[in-house]
Amino acid sequence: MSGAVILIADDDRSIRTVLSQALGRLGYDVRATANAATLWGWIAAGDGDLVITDVVMPDENGLDLLPRIKRHRPDLPVIVMSARNTLRTAVTAAERGAYEYLPKPFDLNELVAVAQRALAAPVLRATSAPAPEADEQLPLIGRAPAMQEIYRAIARLTGTDLTVMITGESGTGKELVARALHEFGRRRRNGPFVAINMAAIPRELIESEMFGHEKGAFTGANARHVGRFEQAEGGTLFLDEIGDMPLDAQTRLLRVLQEGEYTRVGGATAYKADVRIVAATHRDLRQFVRQGLFREDLFYRLNVVPLRLAPLRERIDDLPELAQHFLKSAVAFGLPQKSLDAEAVEALKRYSWPGNVRELENLMRRLAALNPDEVITAAAVRRELAEAAPPGPRQGSDQNEGVGAAVEQHLSSYFAAHRGGLPPNGLYTRLLREVERPLITLSLTATRGNQIRAAELLGINRNTLRKKIRELEIPVVRGVR
Repeated sequence: MSGAVILIADDDRSIRTVLSQALGRLGYDVRATANAATLWGWIAAGDGDLVITDVVMPDENGLDLLPRIKRHRPDLPVIVMSARNTLRTAVTAAERGAYEYLPKPFDLNELVAVAQRALAAPVLRATSAPAPEADEQLPLIGRAPAMQEIYRAIARLTGTDLTVMITGESGTGKELVARALHEFGRRRRNGPFVAINMAAIPRELIESEMFGHEKGAFTGANARHVGRFEQAEGGTLFLDEIGDMPLDAQTRLLRVLQEGEYTRVGGATAYKADVRIVAATHRDLRQFVRQGLFREDLFYRLNVVPLRLAPLRERIDDLPELAQHFLKSAVAFGLPQKSLDAEAVEALKRYSWPGNVRELENLMRRLAALNPDEVITAAAVRRELAEAAPPGPRQGSDQNEGVGAAVEQHLSSYFAAHRGGLPPNGLYTRLLREVERPLITLSLTATRGNQIRAAELLGINRNTLRKKIRELEIPVVRGVR
C-alpha cells in the first residue's frame, strides 16, 4: 500500500526521525508530531491510514487517546509503542483497540513489518472492555524481551477462550501466567479460577477430582463430590503438571474436550463443561508423545496457544526488580523492610538459579528474616546461597529416608489440595497402588520384560507379579530397555 499516509506521534525527536526516514524510503507519506493534540487534529480531519503513537506524550496519554480514535474512526489501525514495558500496558493497549503493541526499545524492521501488515489487512472493530485499575498490583514482573513476548501474548488472548499450554521449568511462574490470562480475560474474569495439580493427586483419584463422583461410586464414596470442572464453571480451570496425568485420565479429558460435556464418576447425567482450559507442565510433552506416555491427540487439543516461560537465568536483567519486589512483599508477612546493596545484586546475578523465580522469592524472605542489617550485603547473599545448595547423592540407608521424604511430601501436597477437608476414604490402598505401579514397571524395564527375573528381583511369586500386572494394567514389552 505504497503512498499510504502514516501518522507518527512521539515526544522523542530521534524516534520520530528514524521512523519517518525508514517508512518514507518505502514510499509512505509520513507525518510526525510530538504531541497528541496535533495527532488528534489529523485524525479528526480524516487524514491518515495508520497511526503509530507512543503512550507518554507531553499533553495526553496515548492509551487515553485510543478510545476516541476507535469511536471516531474504528477502521483506522493504531500501533502503540511504550517504554513502560509492563503487562498492564500491553493489556490496556489491546483492550482499547490497538492493532499491535511494541515495547521500547524495538527492532525497526519489526515495526516496519507490523506497519505493512496493518495497512494490508482489514481491521475489525474492537470490542472494548474496562482496563485494569491503575493501582492494581501486577501479577507478573519483568521487562526482559522474554517477558515482553508473554505480555503481548496475554494481551492478544484477552478476548478469546482459546486453550493455552504454558511450558517452563519449575519455579518460573506458570500459575501466575495462568491467573493473568484469567484475570485480564474479558469473558471469564468474573468467574472462578480453579487449579488442580496432577502431580499431587493419586492416579486413582484424578478422575474423581476433575469430574466429581456420585455417592457409592466406589468404596469410600460416602457422599457426592463436586469435581474441579464443576467448581470452575463459567471461569478458568488450570491443569498444572499436565504431563503427570495418567493415560486413562488423559482419555477421559480428551473426550470432555471433544464433546464439551462430562459425567461424574458413577453417574449418568451429562454436564456442560463451561470452562476455559489452561494447562502447564515442566516436562517435554513432545518427547512424552514419542514415548507413548502422553496422547498425541490430547497434546494438540491443549497446545492451541503455546507459551514458554523463560528460566530466570535467561532474564537475569529482571532480577533486581524481582528481588526488590519480594523484599517489599515480605513486609506483609511481618518481616522488616530490607534492601540490597549493589554488590549483593551482582552476587545474585552470578548465581545459576536452578529453582528460578520461586527460589529467588524464598531467598529474599530468608534474608529479610535472618539478616540483622537493614542493607543486605554480597557476603550475606553468598552465605545463604551456599547453605541452601542441595545436598549431594546420599548413600546407604539414607536412600530409604529419601523415598520416605518424597512420599511424605506427596501426601502433604495431596492433603493441602483439599483445603482443610479430608480426601475420600481408602487412601491406604490407593497409596500402595501408587507405589506398586512404578516399582513393577521399572523392575520389568530393568529385566527387559522378563517376568521371572522381575519377580525374583522384587522378591515375590511369579503368579503374584502377573496378577499385579493385570490389575495395574502395566504394559510388558520383552527385550526392550
